[in-house]
Formats: sequence, C-alpha cells, structure tokens
Amino acid sequence: MKKISGGVCAPNGFLAGGIRCGIKANAQKKDLALIFSKKPCAAAAVFTQNKVKAASVLVSRENIKSGKLQAVIANSGNANACTGDQGLAAAGKMTELAAKSLQIDPLLIAVASTGVIGVPLPLDPIVNNIDALKNALRNDEQGHLDALDAIMTTDTRRKEIAVEIEIDGKPVRIGAMAKGSGMIHPDMATMLCFITTDAAIESVALDFALRQCTARSFNRLTVDGDTSTNDMVLIMANGEAGNKTVRNAECGVRGEECEDGYKIFYTALEYVCVELTKMMARDGEGATKLVTVTVKGARDEGSALTIAKSVASSSLVKTACFGADANWGRVLCAMGYSGADFDESKTAVSFKSKAGVVQVCSGGQTAAFSEEKAKEILLHEEIEILIELQEGEERASVWGCDLGYDYVKINGDYRS
Repeated sequence: MKKISGGVCAPNGFLAGGIRCGIKANAQKKDLALIFSKKPCAAAAVFTQNKVKAASVLVSRENIKSGKLQAVIANSGNANACTGDQGLAAAGKMTELAAKSLQIDPLLIAVASTGVIGVPLPLDPIVNNIDALKNALRNDEQGHLDALDAIMTTDTRRKEIAVEIEIDGKPVRIGAMAKGSGMIHPDMATMLCFITTDAAIESVALDFALRQCTARSFNRLTVDGDTSTNDMVLIMANGEAGNKTVRNAECGVRGEECEDGYKIFYTALEYVCVELTKMMARDGEGATKLVTVTVKGARDEGSALTIAKSVASSSLVKTACFGADANWGRVLCAMGYSGADFDESKTAVSFKSKAGVVQVCSGGQTAAFSEEKAKEILLHEEIEILIELQEGEERASVWGCDLGYDYVKINGDYRS
C-alpha cells in the first residue's frame, strides 16, 4: 500500500467540484460540493445514531438501500435538521436538481448537509447554481480540494487521503475526504466522510467492510461528547480498476479465512478511516493536541475500548493534557466510572510523546517520576496515554484531543 495524491479524485472514473452558492454568510467560503462517478457504483453508508436525524440523513438512508449510488451533493452552512416536512422536501429537491444536471436517476444520489440546526435550508442558491456546480467537476486534485473546502465549517485543516493497493495484479485506489471538528463523540461522531474507490466489490461486501472499519476508527473518536444529527460516512465503488470482484464479506464473522482480495481491500480501507479519524481529533474545536488513549492487557477488546473511551472523553483528562499536567489520578478516575471491570491494583499508566515516555502510575498508585520530564512530554502536539491492565492480551485505542479556552469561544458564538 502506498499513499498517493488526489483524494476522492484519485480513483479512476471519479470527478469532484465545489463552489460558493450563497448559503454561508461569508462571501469568501465555498458551500456546495459534488462528487460524481461516470458510472453507477456499488455503495454503502453508515449514519448517525442520534434519534434526531437531519433530512439529508433520512433521504440518503432511503436511496442507499438499493446498494447503488452515482453521486453525492453536499452543502455546508445549514444542517437542514429539525426543519420538518420543508426540510425533507429541500433534501429531496437537492437530489432532483443534481440528477437533472447530471442526467441520472435521483435515486442514485445521496445528499449531505452540515451547519446550523433548526434553520430552513434556502433552495434558491442551489437552484441558481446547480449547473455551475456541475461545470466545476474535475478529475484532478483541485476538484477534490474545492469539494473538500465546500463542506468545511469550523474545520481549520483539510482532511483528505488517498492510497493505492494491488488486487489480482491490478492497481486499486481508495480516496477520501472528511469534515469534522466539533460535536464529535463515538457511535458516529459529527462528521461527513466521503470515500471513493475504483475497486470491483459487491455492495454487500462493501457495506460489511465499511461498518467494520467505522467501528474501529470513527466510532473511536471523541472531541466533546456531542453526537450530531447529520453524521454520515459513505463509500462508492465503481469497479474501474478491473480486479476480480471482491466477495465473501462475512468470512471473518463465520470464522472462515477471508479471500485475499477482501483482506487487502479491508486493510487499506481501515487505514484510510483511521488516518481521517486522527486528522479530525487533531483538529478538534479549540484543540492544541492530538491525544491517543491506548489500553493494553485487557481481558477482552470490549473492556479495553470502554476504558479508552471513558478516559479520552473525560473533560478533566482533556484539560490536564491542555495544561501539560501529569495528573494521572484523573485517568484512574475516568477508568473507575467507565463501567468496565478491571483490577486497579494491577494498573499502570504512562504518558508518551516524541519527547519520550514516563510511567506515572504503577499498581494503581503513584510511581516515582520526574514532573519536569512529564511536562516536557505533555507539551508536545501529539501525546499518548498508555494504560496497562495486565489482565489479558486484548487492546484498543481511542483518538481525541485536549480541551482549551478556544472551544468555548468557538461554540459560544457559532451562529453569529
């Protein structure tokens, strides 16, 4: 596997574009994006677990049931959530407008929205600019970047990646872009993620792979404990690579050996999802650091994940990371209320970064350590909290960030 450029335009047969249509108040920012495949694709998606779902989620959830898509239209600046029948009609109209411009079936189009909740989505800016959006489609990196810029809200960094693998002697590419900075918590963090691939793969296999990868990446991401109404991870595969069609999706669940093609594809897709997860954690609203919490030596993966999520979500742990304070007691506290069963007397905690590693807790009690060295380690932009339970062989990692002053500033005046 090698990293390449081009994002969602890297796989053969995909185009992307983004424009400013006038949904956002800021006259300098793009706010309407389109991703298009020259041929219909096998497709799969995972949506928010929030009971309150945006109109875009409801419409896309219906359209994806066929296992086929050919395009995604997305807007920023307005979530089109909690907008009732008017919102559903607006989301449906977006697919119709894109379908007419692209000359394809509207049922082959997914729609996504992100922005302020509870405000009706203005359709005139989209109606008046849909052809301009189609004309902005490009099959190069600029097309991808324009589309990516058009879905960003409070993001301060672009989040994109593309990789190339080989299946049956054929080069296969996977490209992706994502937005997400705040209202992020496991079981679908607040985010939009669009993944393209030219792999030939059955929609059932694609769906299984995406759900497994999401569980091991995006659902292990936390910024602030809030899960949005609009979250969506969507993948389209057009088969242009010409590899033997990837099948046998549920082999791992049945305890069977997976086909090589599926294993290769899955490994690359999980890598793409994990890298995007780290990018979103690093760009958490008001964040200054990427914080990885890794739990090792657990009895089972579920326990390790439960503990890691609890520690990564703790506001007190986050603020300690922001202040470079080796307050390991907050880590043990978050472990204690996680609900997972573990033996405190066997627990060890260390902090790690490029500056080194320092153990601060051993056997559930303080370990002799240098406060100066610990602070030096925690001052780095990427730090890891290592928890050793010494009760088994399982492990899990969760990605998050620190909690700084700017989080309140950003969210205190978000609508203005």
